[in-house]
Amino acid sequence: MIYQGNAITVARSNESGSEDIATLTFDHQGESVNTLSSAVIAELSDAVKAIQAESGLKGLVLASGKEAFIVGADITEFQAMFGKGAEFLESMLRQVHDIFNAIEDLPFPTVTAINGLALGGGCEILLTTDFRVMGDKAKIGLPETQLGILPGWGGCVRLPRLIGADNAIEWIAGGTQNKADVALKVGAVDAVVTNDQLAAAALDILARANAGELDYEARRAEKKQPLKLNAIEQMMAFETAKGYVAGKAGPHYPAPIEAIKAIQKGAGEERARAQAIETKAFGKLAMTEVAYNLVGLFMNDQVVKKKGGKFEKQAQPIKQAAVLGAGIMGGGIAYQSASKGTPILMKDIKEEAVQLGLKEARKLFTKQVERKKFTTEQMAEKLANIRPTLSYGDFGHVDLVVEAVVENPKVKEAVLAEVEAVVSEETILASNTSTISITRLAQNLKRPENFCGMHFFNPVHRMPLVEVIRGEKTSDAAVAATVAYARAMGKTPIVVNDCPGFLVNRVLFPYFGGFSLLMEQGADYQRVDKVMEKFGWPMGPAYLLDVVGMDTAVHAGEVMAEGFPERMGSLGGSGDKSAIQVMYDNDRLGQKNAKGFYAYEEDRKGKPKKVSDEQAQALVKQVAKAEREFSDDEIVARMMVPLCLETVRCLEDGIVETPAEADMALIYGIGFPPFRGGALRYIDAMGVAEFVKLAEGLAEELGPLYAPTDKLRKMADSGERFYSQDQG
Repeated sequence: MIYQGNAITVARSNESGSEDIATLTFDHQGESVNTLSSAVIAELSDAVKAIQAESGLKGLVLASGKEAFIVGADITEFQAMFGKGAEFLESMLRQVHDIFNAIEDLPFPTVTAINGLALGGGCEILLTTDFRVMGDKAKIGLPETQLGILPGWGGCVRLPRLIGADNAIEWIAGGTQNKADVALKVGAVDAVVTNDQLAAAALDILARANAGELDYEARRAEKKQPLKLNAIEQMMAFETAKGYVAGKAGPHYPAPIEAIKAIQKGAGEERARAQAIETKAFGKLAMTEVAYNLVGLFMNDQVVKKKGGKFEKQAQPIKQAAVLGAGIMGGGIAYQSASKGTPILMKDIKEEAVQLGLKEARKLFTKQVERKKFTTEQMAEKLANIRPTLSYGDFGHVDLVVEAVVENPKVKEAVLAEVEAVVSEETILASNTSTISITRLAQNLKRPENFCGMHFFNPVHRMPLVEVIRGEKTSDAAVAATVAYARAMGKTPIVVNDCPGFLVNRVLFPYFGGFSLLMEQGADYQRVDKVMEKFGWPMGPAYLLDVVGMDTAVHAGEVMAEGFPERMGSLGGSGDKSAIQVMYDNDRLGQKNAKGFYAYEEDRKGKPKKVSDEQAQALVKQVAKAEREFSDDEIVARMMVPLCLETVRCLEDGIVETPAEADMALIYGIGFPPFRGGALRYIDAMGVAEFVKLAEGLAEELGPLYAPTDKLRKMADSGERFYSQDQG
C-alpha cells in the first residue's frame, strides 16, 4: 500500500497483478458518494506526494469504489468558503491547481476509469490524466455555471484544449451532463466499455502508452499549451458563442458568459497563466449574490429531497393509482403517472371527458416521441398504463386515488364520499385542490386519517412542485404514501399544513393584492409587467393572471378574503372592484378565452401570443382613482413586500416547516426568480431590518397587507436572519 486515507487509497497491485502500476481509488468511508471536500483534497495532496516518492512506477489509474466516480466538490462547504472572500478562494484554488498539476506532470502515463457520474471537480480531476476510459452508462460534465460560478480547478483550461473551444463552451456554459457516446465523439474520452471491462481497458491503455503505441507526452503537452486557434478563429468561436449564450442565459445569470470570457482570455496562454485567469474569474463570480443564492438553492433542494426521502421510506410503494375527473388536469396527472411507470385508472362520469383526458395524455406522449425521449413502442407501452373508465369497478385494488374534479367544495365532498365507499380501507384519498381546506373536505369521510391534499400545478407535466397538504386528521401514513407517489411521478413534494390557499397560493395572492393596489392608484399594468419581468419573474402579474385565468383568480381571492379578512378582505385595497374583478365581470378570463389584460393570438407553433389590448386598458382605467407614475423600485417594493411577508407568516404559523421548503415551493410552484433564492433569502439579502423599515413605510399608506409581523420586527432588532451566513 502506497497510501491509505479515509477517502483515498493508493496501491501498487491491481487486477493484472502488475506491481509497476499504481491505482488511486476514491472510496470515501461512511459516505454513499465521493465528493471532493476540503478534507478529501488534503488527502489527495498527501496521496500524490506518496506516489511521487514511490520508485519503479510505470503508470497510474484513477478509479472509484462507489457507483458514481466523483459527483463534484462538497457544495455544503461553499457558503462558508465564499464568505471568506475572493483572496481566500483564489489561494485555495491555487493549492488545488498545484495538486492537479502534479498528477498531470507525473513521469509516467496516467488514465482515469470513469465508472459513473463524474461532475464538476470530479470531471476536472479526470482531465488531468493523459487518457480516459468511460463506462457506457456513465456521464461527465461541468455544471458549475448552474451554481453561478465556473469550473475553477482547471476545467476552463483543460477541456477546450482536449475537445476544442466550441464543444467546451457548450459543455461549460450549458452545464450539461454528457453521455459516454457524446464524450467519445468529441474526444473527451478515449474508449467506452462496460463497467466490468473498465479496469482491463485502463491497464491496456497504459501498456500501449509504455510500449510507445500511444504518445502520452504529446497528449499532455497539448493540454498545457495555448489553444490552437488563430486570432480570427478565436474571435468567431468566442464572440458568436457569447452572443448566443447571453440570449439563452439572460441578464441575471452572469456565470456562462464569464466562463466563456475566462476560456477566451486563457486561450493564448500556457497552463500556469491560463489557470491564473480562471482562478481570478472564479473568485469574482463567487462573490456575487447570484452565486450565493444559487448555491443556497442547491442546498435547499437537498433539504427538500432528504425530507421527501424520509417520508418515502415509511411508505409502501403505490402500485396502482387512480384519478377522478378526466379532462386536461386529469389527463395531465394520468400522463405523469403512466410515463413514470405507475399504472393509473382515469375515471369520469362523461365519455367525452374521458376522451379529452386520453387526448391530453396522447398529446404529451407524442411530444416526448418527437423530442426522442421515448420511442413509439415505449409510448404505446406507457400509454397502456392509463385505463379509462366510467365506473368504479376496478377501484377495489387501487392504492391511492387523486380527486381532480371541479374546484367546488360540495362537488368534491360528494365525489370523495362516493369513492371512499368503493375502495379498500387502506386506500389513500388525495384531493387536487388549490384552495379548499383539506380539514373541511374530510368532514364527511369515514376515514379522514386516509385523506390529504395533493395539489398539482398547471401544466402538470412541466411544473415540478406538488404540495402535499396535511389536514387536522391526516395520518403520517397518508402523507408518506402521497409523498412517495409524488416522487415516483418525478415531482418534488413539499408537505404543508392546511390553511386557505395552503402555501403557494396563500403567498401568491398578496402579490396579486399588491398589483390590484397599483392599478387602483393609476399604475400602467403593462409597465408593471415589464418591471417585474426585468426583476426576474418569467411573466409579470397581469400576464400571470391571464395564464391562471380570471375566474380561477376571483374564486381563489374569495377563499383568501374569507380566510384572512384583515389583510386580504378585498384584494383590491378597498370596497370597490379590483382590476381582476372588472376583467372577470367583462368576460375577459385570460388565455382560456383569448382576452384578459392582453388579447391572445396564435403564433406559428399554435401557442397563445399576447398583444396589447385597448379595451382592457380602458377597463383598468375605470378602476384607477388617480393617475400616478411609479419608479421601478416602487413597483418592485409594492409587489414583493406582500409576497415576502406572507411567506414569513406561513413559516411563523407552521404552515411550512423550514425556510428551505418555503423558498423552494415558490421557485418550483410560481417561478420565483431562482437567482434571488426565494422570498426569505430575498429578505436576508436586503437585510431583515431594512426590509422591515420598507414594509412599515408602505403599511402606513397601504394597510395591513404590508405590515410586518411582531416576530419579524424582533428579528430585525436582534440582527437575526432566516439563513445563517454559511447555510445553504
